Amino acid sequence: MTQPMRPGNGITQREVYKLIDKLLAGHFDSEEDLLKTLVRDLCARPEFGLLGARIWEIDESEERYTILFQYGSVVRIPEDYNVSIVDQPVFRSLAEKRVVVSMETDPLLLENGITQYAATGVGEIIKRDGLPLVRYVLAFNAAESVGELTSTMTVISSATTTALRNLSMRRQQAKLKRDLDQASEIQRSLLPDHTLEFFEYSVFGISLPDSVVGGDYFDYLTTTADDDEARSGIVISDAASKGLPAAIQALFVSGALRMGSGFQTKITSLISRLNNLIYDTFPYERFVTLCYCELTQSRNGLMLYCNAGHCSPLHYRRSVDACVALEPTGPLLGIAPHQKYRVEGVNLERGDVLVLFTDGIPEAQNEDGEQFGEKRIEDIIMAHRDESARTLATTLLEHVQTYSAHGTYSDDRTIVVIKRDRFES
Repeated sequence: MTQPMRPGNGITQREVYKLIDKLLAGHFDSEEDLLKTLVRDLCARPEFGLLGARIWEIDESEERYTILFQYGSVVRIPEDYNVSIVDQPVFRSLAEKRVVVSMETDPLLLENGITQYAATGVGEIIKRDGLPLVRYVLAFNAAESVGELTSTMTVISSATTTALRNLSMRRQQAKLKRDLDQASEIQRSLLPDHTLEFFEYSVFGISLPDSVVGGDYFDYLTTTADDDEARSGIVISDAASKGLPAAIQALFVSGALRMGSGFQTKITSLISRLNNLIYDTFPYERFVTLCYCELTQSRNGLMLYCNAGHCSPLHYRRSVDACVALEPTGPLLGIAPHQKYRVEGVNLERGDVLVLFTDGIPEAQNEDGEQFGEKRIEDIIMAHRDESARTLATTLLEHVQTYSAHGTYSDDRTIVVIKRDRFES
């Protein structure tokens, strides 16, 4: 059986990685603090056989590496000493090779008795005139031949670069939180008022993000040119990704629809163009689902709709005292360009109700992992069909919140209720 690769100090690379990962698990105020602590800890451990080390940091403006820290049994060189990248080929190769064991060529270092070293690059990669360079260089001296350090140094480079990346991410968290709070404010400002009254229709929408920002979105897009041409678009959408990427997609969809709806564009053309825009703009994000319903001033209550892979809205029909699902009429948005979408129509009679929702409603789970499901939604609609759109929407959301209070899965939750219950004045 093949033995795991072992550095010259007799411990496996995996053991080295776990040890370094543990050393770097603490709290550090800066990258410099992290690297200094790492060097001290490594030199203090006899299993590595390290006598001392130097940390070099790139000076991008001067195209040089400057000594940042010296530790252990190494000959001290001036604290402000620097080496030109042009004059030191090792610095130019570390981004690709990660570890270099070499004979010293710098005159001052040779003069101070430094003839051989093992160096590794850590941290972010910086491009200078097309040449990749590492942010930091760790150069170690050992009691025995530094050539024995190659395998260990490779692990040090990988683990330390990961730790530096994590530190950078943690330092950005406070700023990110401020940015997210601001994004949340923007997102909330773009949502319409909960209530819309459009001729014989009462509409109420509510959206509850799972975190600070979310990918759910609803809007009312009403034109009021005159009563004969007046129409109101009711849109509900859900970005499949999470957090900030989903919120960005939701804001994009909101802006695109608001612009497109003002041009009296056919529904199919509007949704097709939106699909292409999402596909071109978000190549690395996942899909978006959307359902667009258009209310008009017609005596028979005609409502046109286009469902792009969204949860099927439930249409309560008073004439048969039952709910009917409005199935998708086209594919998800953003999966592929030039997709085809069709428009269907239903008649909303007086007393009819249409409930639109995102998948955070039926897929809400209790502590046993059981989903809320469409049947419970239907039961709530049936039980509250004679109440206002607002009461039905808030009651449904309250049931879902109570049901999932002790569940482990959560998602954004949005509900829009359309009810034909008003009479023209």
